[in-house]
Amino acid sequence: MLGGALVVVYSWVVLHGPQGVQALLEKHQEIRRLEEQNVGMALENQRRKDRIRRLEESRSEQEMQIRKQLKMLRPGETSFILPDSPQPDSPQPDAPGPGAARPDSR
Repeated sequence: MLGGALVVVYSWVVLHGPQGVQALLEKHQEIRRLEEQNVGMALENQRRKDRIRRLEESRSEQEMQIRKQLKMLRPGETSFILPDSPQPDSPQPDAPGPGAARPDSR
């Protein structure tokens, strides 16, 4: 009877202890998450390798990237710089804040 009790206690500790089933499930979830992250990084690496290959092979890609980074224009080209659109939740510069007193509110 004592041997049976020891087997039951040992089984319970193995299943519910720090190295138990819950820890095993957490490890499997982390492995799955890391594998998905690796796939994403592999896709990003491939995309970057393709971009580098295009820049090495195509003179027009090189020129376009250089012009974009240096903000250069060819003769006769016109560049338009548009202001950023205001965010819907940002206050307007002319409007007073929510706690500001208005001049005519006496």
